[in-house]
Amino acid sequence: MSKPVAKSRDSHSKEGIRTWLRLLSCEKTIEQQLRSRFRDHFTVTLPQFDVLAELQRAGKPLTMSQLSSELMVSNGNITGVVDRLEKGGFVRRDRCTQDRRIQFIALTQAGAKAFQQMARRHEKWLAELFSGLTLDDMDALQKLLLKARSSVTASAPV
Repeated sequence: MSKPVAKSRDSHSKEGIRTWLRLLSCEKTIEQQLRSRFRDHFTVTLPQFDVLAELQRAGKPLTMSQLSSELMVSNGNITGVVDRLEKGGFVRRDRCTQDRRIQFIALTQAGAKAFQQMARRHEKWLAELFSGLTLDDMDALQKLLLKARSSVTASAPV
């Protein structure tokens, strides 16, 4: 009786590896497409777009620490991205009046306008990339991905 259980566990383990590799491959392919398109059409990087999107979503200036926390990257990574966005006129830095070490990053008018154009194009690109899937396919995939995330979260050590 124990052999079928072991075989079942072994099969589940191998399918877990295959699933992980497929997810990774899919994410990498989508990311490569988006990186290339942002670079070619807007001369910005995907991380720069992510910073602009987070500032737009927040609707207010954010500190470097808030940005790095929301985007789940280090302060060092954010600094270089913000430097390039500032040079391009997309964002500005404002020092906190109470603590000059703290900088608030805000979208400029030009940055907000450019982001709107980028966001519209980003949405179209994703529609193109997923055009081979029906609405039902995407709905089912989203549900499965949420289920996968819940599984991972539930099994993660505390």
